[in-house]
Amino acid sequence: MGKLTKKQKLVAGKIEAGKLYSLNEASALVKEITTTKFDASVDVDIRLGVDPRKANQMVRGVVSLPHGTGKQVKVLVLCASDVEAAAKEAGADYVGLDEYIEKIKGGWTDIDVIITQPAIMGKIGALGRILGPRGLMPNPKSGTVTVDVAKAVKEVKSGKIDFKVDKTGIVHTSVGKVSFSVDQIKDNTKEFINTIIKLKPAAAKGTYVKSIFLSSTMSQGIKIDPKTVDEH
Repeated sequence: MGKLTKKQKLVAGKIEAGKLYSLNEASALVKEITTTKFDASVDVDIRLGVDPRKANQMVRGVVSLPHGTGKQVKVLVLCASDVEAAAKEAGADYVGLDEYIEKIKGGWTDIDVIITQPAIMGKIGALGRILGPRGLMPNPKSGTVTVDVAKAVKEVKSGKIDFKVDKTGIVHTSVGKVSFSVDQIKDNTKEFINTIIKLKPAAAKGTYVKSIFLSSTMSQGIKIDPKTVDEH
């Protein structure tokens, strides 16, 4: 194990091994233990008691974080020409159709979210091999395939995120930045956790939320007591 830096030594003793922290405590502590020079992301990892290989135990959905994500989300809208103006006005970074489909075929994926219309999905299907592995494929369940593209753009830009449990049973997402206030981190984390709880599959047996960890980029994880999520 390498030597700890001065900053790492300062934070090393702030997390007690095996201790369950309240959401309030964790939201304050994650700011204290972050030593990066950049504005690190605050991440939540929730281990669920589900088997994602079974369709009736899949956990996926969308959540609108009260204080946004703190990230500049780059949005591409693939749409018919008659709604291009509305998409641009709503804040989309890129708007068009055939020219962007060709760019993606050429390997361009410098975007965070793609929003499109149901009628356009036929054209986008061929991009599945490129977009699928990167999590960029539009999906009606996440609200990125819609007749109201302008509304979808506004929601994504204001902090709406979609999530899906991975094959190991973990749901991971960013809920803000270290520069956020303690209350902003707490509010966003609480909203995300409560959304996951509401999505508990009927087929899931035993303990549903097995563990919750809050961390920032390159920091240690802080284990949260699920019972404290709704404390004020």
